Amino acid sequence: MTRTLILLATFVAVTLNLKAQDPIAALVPMPNHVEQPQGKPFRFVEGRTTIAYQGEGQRFTAQSLTNIIEQRTGVTVALDPSAKKADITLRLDSTLKGDEHYRIAITHRGIALTGSTTAALYRALTTLDQVLMGDVLSTARDEMQPIIIDDAPRFARRTLMLDPARHFLPVAEVEHFIDQMAKYKYNVLQIHLTDDQGWRVAIDSHPRLASAQHYTQDDLRHIVRYAAERHIEVIPEVDIPGHTVAILAAYPELSCSHLKTDTVIVGQTTNRMVCAANEMSYKVLTDVINELAVLFPSPYIHLGGDEAAVPANWAQCADCQALMREQGYTKTTQLMTPFFDRILTAVRQHGKKPILWCELDNIYPPANDYLFPYPEDVTLVTWRWGLTPTCLTLTQRNGHPILMAPGEYAYLDYPQWTNDFPEFNNWGMPLSTLENCYKFDPGYGRTAEEQAHVQGIMGTLWAEAIPNIHRATYMAFPRALALAEAGWTDIPYRSWESFKERMMPNLYDLIQSGVSIRVPYEVIKK
Repeated sequence: MTRTLILLATFVAVTLNLKAQDPIAALVPMPNHVEQPQGKPFRFVEGRTTIAYQGEGQRFTAQSLTNIIEQRTGVTVALDPSAKKADITLRLDSTLKGDEHYRIAITHRGIALTGSTTAALYRALTTLDQVLMGDVLSTARDEMQPIIIDDAPRFARRTLMLDPARHFLPVAEVEHFIDQMAKYKYNVLQIHLTDDQGWRVAIDSHPRLASAQHYTQDDLRHIVRYAAERHIEVIPEVDIPGHTVAILAAYPELSCSHLKTDTVIVGQTTNRMVCAANEMSYKVLTDVINELAVLFPSPYIHLGGDEAAVPANWAQCADCQALMREQGYTKTTQLMTPFFDRILTAVRQHGKKPILWCELDNIYPPANDYLFPYPEDVTLVTWRWGLTPTCLTLTQRNGHPILMAPGEYAYLDYPQWTNDFPEFNNWGMPLSTLENCYKFDPGYGRTAEEQAHVQGIMGTLWAEAIPNIHRATYMAFPRALALAEAGWTDIPYRSWESFKERMMPNLYDLIQSGVSIRVPYEVIKK
């Protein structure tokens, strides 16, 4: 404990004495175009400064801006949607291209935030907050120096994933995590709702599925609304056909024929799959998809598809083997094709698109092809250590969109530094340092054409060794800041040396907000 306090004190001292105290000193992710013209500052004046916005769709952003200004400067500003000569304006601009393209223009006369969409305006808000955070001397005088920022993301989808299936996270803790995501322009939260350790979503048509700790459907609606206010999309993940002990504990009749009499214990039994030849499997899973499709307005549903223990399940199941013969297959993994053909029909009936983890014909390099032919409308997520280059090539060749979550860079549940291992469930995880995470190029240095199908990035927080939200944020931050910049900022504007300085005010701000973080003492200059 003493060592931790010393490190924290050192961290705070260094942060408060940063040489860089200017409008760009705390910008994370770094915007893709910044100008700092000379001129007089804009000044916030108590009782006089007003904010004008356009319509109810901008009200939350406008109210959030008043909160930020008061928090940073102590000045209370007024909201006046009808004001014609407001000092601070929020407006949409249809000439801006892309869903999150925004501009900030600050002169002595006022502050103008413009965006292509309301989501873009909200991204502008988070940048403005960081300008106030970084330029501490001006902010202390209730001022902002002239600056022009014209910014849009490199990649459209920037995701963080929580795993309440392994260790449940109450709604308030998920909201807390969403708040931190929003600060760094993440726009997708994936929630891993089901696994061998628990089924965390109430399904009205199959109430037996829900574990003791689970989200009611009203809970999930609330999370979706809370995230939507911050322009974050929530994607549910239900992992099938493997990682299904929680399903089989509730419905053992969905097991393969040779396993139906075995005892299945949630949190202890592993390597079980729902039977591909059992009609009841498709009935239950279709019902689940039907309810999830209504609960989550996202156009996507993630259905896992990873780490299926085919040799121990389908390969030894008389019913699955009969289905193989009927289909004329020679390999048991080929049963993935009819399985997902039927499951994805339910997804498509709701106008949704499926996401699956990308599995290849080998779990270690070298690999040559997909584990099975993925349908054309599937978005794949690359994740296995060392196999991302192959996944990138295969998805381009086959026309599949891809999300980048390579274990080498984006698995935030991996330890961040030597001996910084979890207190339990340490299975010999590899290290993924802050610097290593920052070096992540989601395009892997390929040509524009070769990476055009890359939709974005995903940082994962698998929770086998993450028992609560405090451990989750400790594992996420500061690496989630590095990953945010990898997803947002174009390569020419990224710099590890610059990032280390810009990161520090943000980490101190997270501490002040009550967020558990890891102090990156290894990168603090002495």
